[in-house]
Amino acid sequence: MGLLSRDTDGHRRLTGMASLPKLLILAGVFAIVLGLLWAYQPGLLRTLFGWFGRLPGDIRYQNGNTFVFVPWVSMLVLSVVLSLLARLFR
Repeated sequence: MGLLSRDTDGHRRLTGMASLPKLLILAGVFAIVLGLLWAYQPGLLRTLFGWFGRLPGDIRYQNGNTFVFVPWVSMLVLSVVLSLLARLFR
């Protein structure tokens, strides 16, 4: 199964990517909504996502002018939630 296949006329066409434009539009709308919420209601986002980056397992290192932040567990939780949502709406 490839991304390019041939029609009955012999012309090549993309397959398996028919929903990509819809997905990009949905991602854009989601980004706009988050941006508007961040601009006009920053307290709401802090309330909803205040846990992000503060879970046990997230790495924070600070020494002088050096600050390293690696939110391993937060990204893992976010990945699982987004994967479940993607499977739910498939």
